Amino acid sequence: MTRILLLIPSTSYRAEDFLDAAREFGVDVVVGSDQRPVLEHVAPGRSLWVDMQHPEQGAAETEAFAREYPLDAIVPVDDVGTLLAARAAARLGLPHNPFEAVEATRDKSILRERLAAGGLLSPPYAVVPLDADPAEVARTVPYPCVLKPLALSASRGVIRANDEAQFALAFQRIRSLLTDPVVAADCGPTADRLLVEGFVPGVEVAVEGLLTDGRLIPLAIFDKPDPLDGPYFEETIYVTPSRLSDAEQAQVIAATVASAHALGLVDGPIHAELRLNDAGAWPIDVAARSIGGLCARTLSFGTGMSLEEIILRHATRSPVPSFDRESQAAGVMMLPIPAAGTLRAVDGIAAAEAVPGIESVTMSMRVGDRVVPLPEGGDYIGFMFARGDTPADVESALREAHQHLRFTIT
Repeated sequence: MTRILLLIPSTSYRAEDFLDAAREFGVDVVVGSDQRPVLEHVAPGRSLWVDMQHPEQGAAETEAFAREYPLDAIVPVDDVGTLLAARAAARLGLPHNPFEAVEATRDKSILRERLAAGGLLSPPYAVVPLDADPAEVARTVPYPCVLKPLALSASRGVIRANDEAQFALAFQRIRSLLTDPVVAADCGPTADRLLVEGFVPGVEVAVEGLLTDGRLIPLAIFDKPDPLDGPYFEETIYVTPSRLSDAEQAQVIAATVASAHALGLVDGPIHAELRLNDAGAWPIDVAARSIGGLCARTLSFGTGMSLEEIILRHATRSPVPSFDRESQAAGVMMLPIPAAGTLRAVDGIAAAEAVPGIESVTMSMRVGDRVVPLPEGGDYIGFMFARGDTPADVESALREAHQHLRFTIT
């Protein structure tokens, strides 16, 4: 039977969805985790404790495992495993992206450099050491600008500054975040620097696609109807299909293709964030993995195939019956975090789910969990899913249902 190594970090939201897809596809799964499985001795060959923070070490561990339990594909579920997947798959002769290409998606300074060199629309940028004097740096940058860590995702640590005073405060806030030992470990060698780039105005969209030998198969374009103008960049609603014009969608896809080429990405899922304005489509971020959180649950292809199953089929070079997304509009709301503290209660879920078009409300935090908003926080409190005849119907349902939710946070 085909055996796939799924690299699933302990912090991932997507373990259940990928494992369900593997069962639906009918493949054998090895779960690669950054924590030792409690029952690994009971089912040898079904799990792998692997170092995801150090790709060379993790690749050696994976290669040793594969000598006893051969692998047919390696699929990273989240950002954390992408570098390891590239290095280990290369060792084993499996389909993969070049390590240097994936490295560019994990370091925003390299990403910005490669995109600019590739002729993509790109704002002015600078890499600043964390021990720099923020007041001194603030006098040298254009405004408005955006400060961001080099390796964090989901807008964590991303702050807009409109003047020198705001810049200094943002710099100090990011420096405090990056000196947290847990965050610093997540950032690895990039934890001692941050990126400052010009703010790009315009509407923001996300592109979900699949690369095969460098050729992009677009799977979906998501609109983000809530403005993302700062000072923080909390993403809320994603809706597909896009309401952009055909010409605008073509611009977005062309920029995604050009971004993949500029970075050297050639195989597997790609998730790109772009802004569109009168100058064209500006790539903001590109990841060598599929959409994060539980947002992939909005996507269904052909007669009901999930995005996760398509990714697994592609990784094993198995046939994909259809890449066509369902005709119905769909959307997700990443529930905004209203305050910092401890989650004590969530009320109104039944009322929210009773709104026409709402499929479900899924809480990813439990009562008693610590809640931290952006820019310091990196966890979602929950997700709400909707389907409807049009994107406008979906957006309206999500907004109406959100009004029913009440969070008690102390």
